[in-house]
Amino acid sequence: MKLHKVPEWFHDAKLGIFIHWGLFSVPAFAAEKLTLDESQKRGTNTHMKNNPYAEWYLNSLRIEGSPTQHFHNESYGDDFSYDRFAEIFNEEIKKWNPADMVDLIKKAGAKYVVLVTKHHDGFLLWPSKYPNPKKDNYIASRDIVGELTEVVKQQGLKMGLYYSGALDWSWNPNPIIDNESWRVNGPSEIEYTEYANNHWYELIDEYDPIILWNDIGYPPNTNVYEIFAYFYNKHPDGLINDRWIQYHKSDFDHPPVRHRDFATPEYRMMEDITDLKWESTRGIGYSFGYNKMETEKDYLRPDELIRMFIDIVSKNGNLLLNLGPTADGTIPELQKKAILGLGKWLEINGESIYGTRPWNRAEGKTLDDMDLRFTQKGETIYIHLFDKPKNKEIIIESLEVHIETKIQLLGHDKYLYWTQLGENLQVIFPESFKESPVYVFKLVPKTKV
Repeated sequence: MKLHKVPEWFHDAKLGIFIHWGLFSVPAFAAEKLTLDESQKRGTNTHMKNNPYAEWYLNSLRIEGSPTQHFHNESYGDDFSYDRFAEIFNEEIKKWNPADMVDLIKKAGAKYVVLVTKHHDGFLLWPSKYPNPKKDNYIASRDIVGELTEVVKQQGLKMGLYYSGALDWSWNPNPIIDNESWRVNGPSEIEYTEYANNHWYELIDEYDPIILWNDIGYPPNTNVYEIFAYFYNKHPDGLINDRWIQYHKSDFDHPPVRHRDFATPEYRMMEDITDLKWESTRGIGYSFGYNKMETEKDYLRPDELIRMFIDIVSKNGNLLLNLGPTADGTIPELQKKAILGLGKWLEINGESIYGTRPWNRAEGKTLDDMDLRFTQKGETIYIHLFDKPKNKEIIIESLEVHIETKIQLLGHDKYLYWTQLGENLQVIFPESFKESPVYVFKLVPKTKV
């Protein structure tokens, strides 16, 4: 496993779509509209009581006096249990068409998908041979995992699966309210460890994912390297994320979990190029699960999403961007707007993203302080300009090119005029050009510096 390298397809792909869909999609509620870091800075107690993640609805509901508890009692009554959302959800998913969902994902320009198979509430989105022993019929009425996987692969995309290993609130009715309850909330019974292991092996065998995306951590009393080896033997070009830390000490003699193919910063990005492959994961708004309380101002605009994505790619990252469907599998219009805007930009400028690698620096500036990002592919360098030039020209700081270099603005056929001004590079825009959230210059061959 130490010799396992991140496969080239993952370096090339750049964009994946995460899907958080489950019982929490029925109430679709979270009171707060803050990023994860902003919420956590207020302290664990306040964060948990006012969690901005709609998929944490059940935990928030169990916290006395929380906004979610107030919303739930007002909307459904205090005698309406979370489990009763299963009947509503299973009725709603009859309307779902997986082909429509995958068509949208392709239009966004994504190359792989990661589907939540079981989130922290414990509800299963596939007909497992290992049903939940704590709750009867706690399972989707359709094989969502199987149906989506089939269409994703038919459309030439890669399929990954998410599983909440460390948390399962169907096994523990006590909410996470502070640091201490965080530490002990995950079920540690041997029975749960076997349950989680059986699920991972079943998901690997039945659906043949190429990414194992575990969350929070993993229960004790097992050697997760056995799961890793089983998976890699089936998929040498597969990947395993970094969230497998076993959260309780136990008497079982197993090695500490240090293996990972890539890091998964959440609602965060890197400041510079990293050697370790990473995948930034986030929603388009402040939640992964659909939160109907969010409005347009809470979502990334297409131009914001495009710039964020380019920044990630320039620093050796991928973006796993989440879609939170409504209960019936519909992607809300505000989420569509963002990803279709990204997809439209990629139709013209995708060659500066897909298959590229970081250059010797990620960021740059023009003399008039406009931001730049760099990527490279073979003998080609791409320069992404994050603003519109004021005088149809830009001067890029500290960039020297070969005398035979040709420069092109993607989306335009003609080569551009350029001049080397000492160590800076002046590039003249064409007489007419289409507006774009980010302009991309293609330089062949690569620069001197």
